[in-house]
Amino acid sequence: MLILRILLLPLSFLYGYIVGLRNKLFDWKILRSESFDVPVISVGNLTVGGTGKSPHIQYLIELLHHGYKVATVSRGYKRKSKGFIELTGVSTVDEVGDEPKQFKMNFPTATITVAEKRADAIHELLKKGEAPQVILLDDAYQHRWVRPGLNVLLIDYNYLQEPDFMLPSGTLREWKSGQTRANIIIVTKSPKILSPMEKRRFIEVVAPTPSQVLYFSYIQYQRLKPMTPAAEKMMEEAGELKLSEYKILLFTGIANSGPLMAHLSDNCREVQEIKFPDHYNFNKEDLQQISTSYRNLLSNKKVIITTEKDAVRLLENTSVEMLAGLPLFYIPIEIKFHDEKNSFNELILDFVKHTANSAVHTI
Repeated sequence: MLILRILLLPLSFLYGYIVGLRNKLFDWKILRSESFDVPVISVGNLTVGGTGKSPHIQYLIELLHHGYKVATVSRGYKRKSKGFIELTGVSTVDEVGDEPKQFKMNFPTATITVAEKRADAIHELLKKGEAPQVILLDDAYQHRWVRPGLNVLLIDYNYLQEPDFMLPSGTLREWKSGQTRANIIIVTKSPKILSPMEKRRFIEVVAPTPSQVLYFSYIQYQRLKPMTPAAEKMMEEAGELKLSEYKILLFTGIANSGPLMAHLSDNCREVQEIKFPDHYNFNKEDLQQISTSYRNLLSNKKVIITTEKDAVRLLENTSVEMLAGLPLFYIPIEIKFHDEKNSFNELILDFVKHTANSAVHTI
């Protein structure tokens, strides 16, 4: 792997040069970003996948949707459709992608959309009779054709401790200097217990500018949710499952399953993992492998667990019936902040309120 990364370095330098030049063209206003009167919040990262964009978008929807008409715009990664689509209750993963589908399932009243061009999507949304009052751009840090009012950059806690380089040799989408465009930086997937000394050390590593606000978030795992009749029956008989008594077969199709694997390892008798690529569409052979691996676990108390994002794809997979007789659960996650929740919430709400009021006064 190291040799391959070294061989790819020339392509990384070329890619880095092109990305750097593109950013300069935007900075010099040769390429122009479009601004909108409506509050626009972008959430993204500098690396490929795995920083927790989806749960942070869901956190913002939850924070805002009670007081505002909220819309999200995502690319709809791996969808088989093109153009602008507003999700309905019957939209499929093939049409819109798994993450937008998950947003719609969790927030049915929110306006969830997908589009290759975010600016076009915002124009479409603003044509609506009841136009959104807040727009959240999912994974749009490098999408500079729209100038968000608030730019939120996510950086993985574990990533900060390792050197990295530009694609394809490394995982960087752009040079780390791109961090300066952020208004808010969130160090994600940090430990639940974060000492002041460790916090200060990471602040020195991130080195935010005086105008940037830095927060630390972590993942809070929720109660297991049953996906099959066998899982529902087990939940009814046992009530809340005590994972410490169970052996677990975990299968995932996400970019970084490390935090979930660590959580389950700390809380169960034994955990065995089957990993698939990010956004993976499971086939019959995969589900047969999962079934066989489960049956080979030597225990009377055993369950199968997957992620919520994987569950969204599985629910539309006709082959999932192969697992109907097995106790299959998914584990939802929630974002928490380290002693900074009120500060973060107030910053977001103040931005939305101020921007919305300014827009009204200019009409």
